[in-house]
Amino acid sequence: MSSLSLLYKSKDKNGTETTVKKTFLVPLSELYVEPGFNVRDIDQAHVEEFRDAFIDGEYLPPLAVQVTEQGVKIIDGHHRYYGAKLATEAGHEIPRLECKDFVGSEADRIAFMVTSSQGKPLAPLERAAAYQRLSNQGWESAEIAKKVKRSVADVEHHLALLEVGDGLIEMVKSGEVAATTAVALSREHGVNASSVAAGQMVKAKAAGKTKLTRSDAIPLFSAVKARRLVELLVDAEFERNGDGDYLALAIDTFDEINRIIAEYRKGISSIGTEAS
Repeated sequence: MSSLSLLYKSKDKNGTETTVKKTFLVPLSELYVEPGFNVRDIDQAHVEEFRDAFIDGEYLPPLAVQVTEQGVKIIDGHHRYYGAKLATEAGHEIPRLECKDFVGSEADRIAFMVTSSQGKPLAPLERAAAYQRLSNQGWESAEIAKKVKRSVADVEHHLALLEVGDGLIEMVKSGEVAATTAVALSREHGVNASSVAAGQMVKAKAAGKTKLTRSDAIPLFSAVKARRLVELLVDAEFERNGDGDYLALAIDTFDEINRIIAEYRKGISSIGTEAS
């Protein structure tokens, strides 16, 4: 039986283009985690899954690390590291972990944490925090998008998520509101978004729901009535004078237009009243 090592050693004879990318076995005691560096929150259940994998002898990918004056800093693989420590505490000795060098700038390290396929998928707020770090370094949305291989819209949406207010952010963390709904609420209601969401969440829970959907959070105005309003306004004439701009309505349309607008206003005010 052959191996990749033997294949590589005989490359002059067999013509293989196989190359070597070294990994190293680093003592667990020499590895360390920099507080606040990982954009992912540590998930204890995920850590325990790695603990069990180490105890069962399963293959796990090497950690990506950076050598510093303090020791060997973990760039990617925090859950694997904590899983190894738990396995050791459970009596399963793991003296060393397989590691590989991470080479790149601070921005490269952040982007790597975002794009790594080895780590636990990022939650929306974790991804937003990573994008914010790059933004704080002066990166534009288009540059961030290219770096993390996502769309500009994705980057701007996640950055907007960090500006929805503490109340809504807590609701996103708890799973009561989706990140997309939180951003939509913020755009619709501005500084009142959190109180509006809280009020609508009370109604949702009373209806037996555990999550505030977008339709619950931002009730849609009747498409039929919106279309009717456009039909009524299509024959209006635009006028401008020194006092401002005006629409001269067609005859016999005022009452119906006024009723539709009043109904729309009532819907907006009822949401604000319920939340206050």
